[in-house]
Amino acid sequence: MGSMNTRILCVALLASTCLAGAAAAAETPQATAHAAQWPAAKSQGLADPATEAFVDDLLAKLTLEEKVGQVIQADISQIKPEDLKVYPLGSILGGGSSPPIGAPDRSPQKPWVDTARAFREGAAQRPGGTHIPLMFGMDAVHGNNNVVGATLFPHNIALGAAHDPELIRRIGKATALETSAAGFDWAFGPTLATPRDDRWGRTYEGYSEDPAIVRAYAGQMILGLQGAVSQGSVIQQGHVAASAKHFLGDGGTENGHDQGDTKVSEADLIRLHAQGYVPAINAGTMTVMASFNSWNGTKMHGNKSLLTDVLKGRMGFDGFVVGDWNGHGQVPGCKPTDCPTSLNAGLDMFMAPDSWKALFDNTLAEVKSGVIPMARLDDAVRRILRVKAKLGLFQAARPYEGREGVIGNAENRAVAREAVRKSLVLLKNNGVLPVRSSANVLVAGSGADDIGKQSGGWTLSWQGTGNTNADFPNAESIWSGLKTAVEAGGGKATLAVDGAFDRKPDVAIVVFGENPYAEGVGDLKTTLEYQPGAKTDLALLKSLRAKGVPVVAVFLSGRPLWVNPEINASDAFVAAWLPGSEGGGIADVLIGDKAGKPRHDFHGKLSFSWPKRADQFTLNKGDRGYDPLFAYGYGLSYAKPAKLGKLSEVSGVKPVAENAANYFVGGKTPAPFEFRASPSTAVQLTPVDAGGVQEAGRQVTFAGDKPSKLSIVGDKPLDLSFQTNADMALSFDYRLDAAAAKPVTLAIGSGRLDVTPPPGTPTGQWASVKIPLKCFQAAGTDVTKVVAPFELATAGAFQVSIANVKLTTDPAGAVCPPRAQ
Repeated sequence: MGSMNTRILCVALLASTCLAGAAAAAETPQATAHAAQWPAAKSQGLADPATEAFVDDLLAKLTLEEKVGQVIQADISQIKPEDLKVYPLGSILGGGSSPPIGAPDRSPQKPWVDTARAFREGAAQRPGGTHIPLMFGMDAVHGNNNVVGATLFPHNIALGAAHDPELIRRIGKATALETSAAGFDWAFGPTLATPRDDRWGRTYEGYSEDPAIVRAYAGQMILGLQGAVSQGSVIQQGHVAASAKHFLGDGGTENGHDQGDTKVSEADLIRLHAQGYVPAINAGTMTVMASFNSWNGTKMHGNKSLLTDVLKGRMGFDGFVVGDWNGHGQVPGCKPTDCPTSLNAGLDMFMAPDSWKALFDNTLAEVKSGVIPMARLDDAVRRILRVKAKLGLFQAARPYEGREGVIGNAENRAVAREAVRKSLVLLKNNGVLPVRSSANVLVAGSGADDIGKQSGGWTLSWQGTGNTNADFPNAESIWSGLKTAVEAGGGKATLAVDGAFDRKPDVAIVVFGENPYAEGVGDLKTTLEYQPGAKTDLALLKSLRAKGVPVVAVFLSGRPLWVNPEINASDAFVAAWLPGSEGGGIADVLIGDKAGKPRHDFHGKLSFSWPKRADQFTLNKGDRGYDPLFAYGYGLSYAKPAKLGKLSEVSGVKPVAENAANYFVGGKTPAPFEFRASPSTAVQLTPVDAGGVQEAGRQVTFAGDKPSKLSIVGDKPLDLSFQTNADMALSFDYRLDAAAAKPVTLAIGSGRLDVTPPPGTPTGQWASVKIPLKCFQAAGTDVTKVVAPFELATAGAFQVSIANVKLTTDPAGAVCPPRAQ
């Protein structure tokens, strides 16, 4: 009896253990794809007998070093043309803020063409061996947006609202012409993300929350950029290679966290995030870019089941897979300078902007040792050579490179202006639109005469910041377009950003919205409320309404945001997204003729659902409990008007401004940061004028009687890993007021750098400094847990004034001080 009971107990325990194990297995997120479940596709026009024979012949001639070089891409800010005489790299890129050789990052066509030619010449001068042409890639994501004077198209979020695939193809063609004219062979686009959480800082790079629009647009943009690949000589026809990106699931990360984890089933990964890739591959996309994100915990740069089994197998992709900016370094067990796992998983070309040299050496050694099989390397190189052959790079002719009259020409600008008109979405119109062109019109708001703001991120710089209207010689601000349209009808238009006027206008058009951002810098965390806290734009709208002036709000944004109070304070409200260089397209629709008859009607319909509350982060058509303010597909028009009543102004979340980059600006420490002196008796803070602004700086006086420090601290640790990988820098202005008696250090966490002013440093003069976050990381900073992003310390007497302490995305002039002893 006892033995029977024991046996029964053991069986019961075994069963329960098995059941528990099965339950645990069922709960474990899946990160291995089953290729047979995926939609089939096939690259068109890339692989044919003649091309493959040409590639076979080349492969047989290449040395191992030449093969390894083909799979590595360096950034032009981190490599010189003469480096290519030694290292036979396959590609270069110009990062979002990387300048052409010997010129500013904001440069017109010629310096870029000269740069392309200089690198090609450097590669051609490598002694001996087999010479393979370079590919020069750029982030041409809304036109050739790195080149001064180029046509800037509305960002993808706006194009989704246009619901016009044929327009997308024409935009692709115009973008290709302007890109090839600047000397580039390859555009890193289109983005085929399906954003599902509007907190994501790249939401505006997606066409829609609905994969159907992504699917309808993907092939058309590829055909516009590349033309018919089967004919070859793509670059000679004014086309460029496309890069469908980011494979896969970039728009589905948890909490909208850029480069985060997309925790979805394989079925949802296919249904929501893969729909654009089938038409893109069928249209012949030459490259696909791997995504930073993970799928259920596995980084895409290391997911063989997706990169190889699905993309190259089931989907029949014959081009090559390129990585994203040091994305291979995020794969477990890898670093930017060493990652055989990515190549073995199916990555064909590393994007190694600053890590290329060590990566070349390590990859070469790993092929020699067998860690990377020769067959895998040969397959990667074959794919790259195939694309270069079809692109026409083995032919010397570049008929569009340097051609005048292409970049920013009237034809391309007309396409962009059409796109602006078609993408505007009318959310409210209680009888004030269209505006008579014979009216007295006041134009106000921070976005009215700011081409950089209306163009958003990825505009002449990575973040799209630091631009002035002078940087856009072929563009038109929204104000300029409105002024032209109003004056053409005999009316009067006046610009007053602050809304001031002497004579009461008939109507005020107020242009406002988000400031430019890109990638994770634009991530939101706790609210979709526009301007939480200090609602200065709402105050402007209310002040005009209080004076009896009808108000038309033109809202610039890279995502739907909670703007109920702003809508209530307006008589009409237009979602203008990020329209780009052709601000006149807004006037085409808002300004009618002398009598107020429309010249163009509103065409746009929401391709993203608009939130009713500020906590509706994931608000997508077809979701359970779907409850938007304006549903997917909403959009009023002059032909079909409707009045909108007063909206609830209860946001649903506490209004907290999110801030991880501005520590001391305008004489204030923005929340959640504050100054902290330790010990408080040894450090004195005194307001001083800085940059011509009263008390915009602080003079820091160290008594010198004991070791002491001044810190800027937040309310919780910051994760600055994204900012570090993105080459962002700590920037501040300083004025040396009294020489340091002992060494001075600047720290972020444990990483301490020696910033002691050298003897002879002049006093009383303001200067600026930028120190890359990577310098602090190399000195010991844990960038995932930063409590104090600024800590100045010394054990001696010292006096210095500081101002504008913040993170910057502009790397120009950055320095890396030595590690403190």
